[in-house]
Amino acid sequence: MRSNDFINIVGGGLAGSEAAWQAARRGLRVRLFEMRPNQSTGAHRTGALAELVCSNSLKSDVADSAPRLLKDELRAARSLLLLLAGDVAVPAGGALAVDREKFSALVTETLSNHPNIELRREEVAEIHTDEITVIAAGPLASPALVEAITRLTGERDLYFFDAISPIVDGETINYDIVFKAARYGKGGDDYVNCPMSKEEYDRFYDALASAEKVRPHEAMSDAAPNSAGTEEKFFEGCLPIEEIARRGRDTLRFGPMKPVGLVDPRTGREPYACVQLRLENLMAGAYNIVGFQCHIKYGEQKRILRMIPGLENAEFIRFGQMHRNTYICSPKLLRETLQMREHPRVLFAGQISGIEGYTEAMATGMIAGMNAARLARGLEPSAPPRESATGSLTFYLANAAAKDFQPANTTFALLPAIEPELRRRLKRKADRYHFQVVRGMKAFNDWLARIGEHE
Repeated sequence: MRSNDFINIVGGGLAGSEAAWQAARRGLRVRLFEMRPNQSTGAHRTGALAELVCSNSLKSDVADSAPRLLKDELRAARSLLLLLAGDVAVPAGGALAVDREKFSALVTETLSNHPNIELRREEVAEIHTDEITVIAAGPLASPALVEAITRLTGERDLYFFDAISPIVDGETINYDIVFKAARYGKGGDDYVNCPMSKEEYDRFYDALASAEKVRPHEAMSDAAPNSAGTEEKFFEGCLPIEEIARRGRDTLRFGPMKPVGLVDPRTGREPYACVQLRLENLMAGAYNIVGFQCHIKYGEQKRILRMIPGLENAEFIRFGQMHRNTYICSPKLLRETLQMREHPRVLFAGQISGIEGYTEAMATGMIAGMNAARLARGLEPSAPPRESATGSLTFYLANAAAKDFQPANTTFALLPAIEPELRRRLKRKADRYHFQVVRGMKAFNDWLARIGEHE
């Protein structure tokens, strides 16, 4: 992989694709390494760049929300991936969701045809600290790359477990039972809702609680060399549904099966519990079961999921799966610029850096690509201000407590607290959120202008 003439980007997922674009559009030559399809991960299905594995949703695009602030910052910095996501968006209420296949095909086509990008279909097993390199291999890095990262960082415990949701064939849903609606009527009828009575919920819960699970090592054919005998570690923001159920009989009704804001037109009331299905593609041929990531054995999944009203005869395009996610302990290793403290020509981006979420991966890829380009041009790397959503992520990665470090999503809680006197004047939560969004967007645009990146 050695070359001082290129910026090396390791990994062609969301972060790596965005990093490659950001460096290449600034006139730098990029070598983008992606081992798929020659070597798969166990969770990916194709060799396409920026393949979405867990879901097709990029979260909320509603004004005055933290995810929307992050998207607006990406737009301000000319994110390629967010632009292409808008081109292949599918209805999803107040969220931005995409047709997965069209999205990854567009990203692959755009980057493959860029004159400054050389796409290399090969595994990376060495990291050279004298070369400008962005490590954006994602949470499913190959064992050889994980071993190289381990040598580079001195960290041995580079893993946690994550799960992906089942997908239902839309033609096999019983539309005599389900109803279409978005929560609180926002977004029309973008979701299919499966209402449950208390009796139906109790039967479903009992079946789920006693379901036969896949042991972690059984779903980890690509396990890292240091993963033998590992324990289950879950990211709290993406728990398997059976793990949520294990924490109490009503946890599902206050989590992924909450009925709040959904009125069944047949009864005029909120159901006791409700399962939501979200459109997967533009042809309405497939639906993702929202929040139902799991690692139950396939036969058990089919039996239990068919207990959901409206899915009695459902066919499943994909069952939930369990896979290993790799990430570094960023507070020990990274600066807010996403450079390594000890090896400043090596940067990390995406989930392997310790963030969670598709848009967050794009944002860290954007910053890593910008700073890799700045290094190559002899400029000082720069971190976005903490008042911005992007800056709050990079600040978290560099400054969180290293003990029990876990990946983070974009939330208002990551942004700086509002001063007490101002908070007293902003009595409504909506007013406080609006203030944080306006402040964050201004800080981000001012930062772009200050470092000469505003367009």
